[in-house]
Amino acid sequence: MFRRYLPTILRARLLLTVVAGLVLGMGIFLGARTITAPHRTTPVYSPPVLAGQVVPGLCSAGFYARRANTIVLTSSDHCAGEGTVVRDPDSGILLGVIGPTAQSPTCPYPDHTCAASDMNYLVIEPARIPWGHLNVIDMGVGGYRTIAPGTKPLSCADIAVGDPVEIDSQARFRQGSVLEKGDNLKDAAYDGSYFPCMIAASIQVGVGDSGGSVLVRGLPAGIVSRSFGGYLGFTPLAEGLAEMGLTLCTTPDCGITRP
Repeated sequence: MFRRYLPTILRARLLLTVVAGLVLGMGIFLGARTITAPHRTTPVYSPPVLAGQVVPGLCSAGFYARRANTIVLTSSDHCAGEGTVVRDPDSGILLGVIGPTAQSPTCPYPDHTCAASDMNYLVIEPARIPWGHLNVIDMGVGGYRTIAPGTKPLSCADIAVGDPVEIDSQARFRQGSVLEKGDNLKDAAYDGSYFPCMIAASIQVGVGDSGGSVLVRGLPAGIVSRSFGGYLGFTPLAEGLAEMGLTLCTTPDCGITRP
């Protein structure tokens, strides 16, 4: 009788051993993932740098810039309209007011609006300006990125297929590469915004990523604008800044004397 059931018992023991090994292995794997998961190692300034991060009422934020002596923070025009007052929902602290949207003076496509880039900006409340860090982008676990003095924002022509791309919208640092470039002209019933340059990249995006900063080859390059099958579409930074009369901040105080 014992010999008769021995193979079954051995198979059962072997199965238990395999299952136990899988469970143990999975535990080790998950533990390793927990231990090796990237964590932020950089400090959070006060006021915090919002470029590259989530801003309540704004989706995500792009880059600090200035219009004359006014400090602004770029975002996307489909996140909030002009005149919207933005406050921190937890503290009630006033962060600023949404300014105008990038828009070309004429548009050859019926039922569309035309713009150089999918961009608007937040006029920062003076008390919330992170003086000394206006040329910084907070990429979360990707670290702070400092824009060197004299750096020019990239235009559509400066960006090539295969170039490395980084974003950190929604506090999730992601990397990929440029897949293709072209204009954004859709049926107006589906998308009534025309952009002469839309760049697609191999980075998954979702709700709330819009407006976030896009770095290409480590340089300020664009604004998160669209999701194409779940993948990033962004519009170029240089053209958007020019259309809105903005200057990218490339020094700690953006060339302005602190109040």
